[in-house]
Amino acid sequence: MKAAILREFRTPLEIEDVARPTIDAHEVLIEVEACGVCHSDLHVANGDWPQIVPITKRPLILGHEVAGCVVEKGDAVDNLQVGDRVGVPWVHWTCGACDFCREGNENLCTKQKITGVTADGGYAEFVKAPATHALKIPEGLSSVDAAPLFCAGVTVYRALQHAKIHAGQRLAIFGVGGLGHLAVQIGKELGAIVTAVDISDDKLAHARSLGASATFNAATSNVVKELRRLGGVHAALVTSAAKAAYDSAFPCVRPTGTLLVVGLPSESICFPPIMMAATEVRVQASSVGTRSDMRKVLEMAAAGKLRCEVTEQPLSQVNEVFSELRAGSITGRVVLRPH
Repeated sequence: MKAAILREFRTPLEIEDVARPTIDAHEVLIEVEACGVCHSDLHVANGDWPQIVPITKRPLILGHEVAGCVVEKGDAVDNLQVGDRVGVPWVHWTCGACDFCREGNENLCTKQKITGVTADGGYAEFVKAPATHALKIPEGLSSVDAAPLFCAGVTVYRALQHAKIHAGQRLAIFGVGGLGHLAVQIGKELGAIVTAVDISDDKLAHARSLGASATFNAATSNVVKELRRLGGVHAALVTSAAKAAYDSAFPCVRPTGTLLVVGLPSESICFPPIMMAATEVRVQASSVGTRSDMRKVLEMAAAGKLRCEVTEQPLSQVNEVFSELRAGSITGRVVLRPH
């Protein structure tokens, strides 16, 4: 099969012919129809995260927003059939036995396997996955539209659930890219008054078309002053991987509000303890999502309440897509098609 292979950090991916995966009794083989390109893929390929580098498989097939069709199933698989359309998320497998799994936080499983990091992902014509963790895609939702929801969609959904956003509350979203434009839609569905912040006028215009009540260009506006003039926001969700976005977002949060950490800069972020104490602002991180979270996101999308803006590219263009991602020039999500 054709696959995009990472052999060494900070080198271009190589399109190669490799062996098609073989499955065991509890796995399914999926013919990949679409795989979203996430900024995390770029971080993994660059070796940007010291915590991830030691566990990164090499050679590696990246990609953790996978959608496709089951073409083979193991003898012990009874929840999926050949012909089912399924998706494979970042959380490739969880043990079901550790404290976090038993508490309903399987996304924090201490023994988890990670698609496109510790297990080969979807930048290929085929991928294998545990049948227990390959989730059915609802009828009426195409594989291209579904793929980005398996990371971008579920990540912002879980973050906003953590914030317990109520109707009428103010929500600011910093970064209106692949995750941010989905967060605008989910925030609107929750009844929040959504403000979008970015440095791209095109992305801000897109946010308005999706229901953002206000937009600010951080390169030309004093975002902190504008949002504090309105009383601050009940929650600020940072999807940008830029440290500067966190520096701007924190002072925009009203007392007792929540700063939601989703975007992952390669450098550390820091906030003044005196300001955290004086305002009782909570800093709440969120890590992708559980299978339960994912099913709810797919239901929203199937009901027409959530749609990712996608641009399709052939798998052979993956390195060019990475270049666009580095430049911040992608609106929505790019989805790779291996066929």
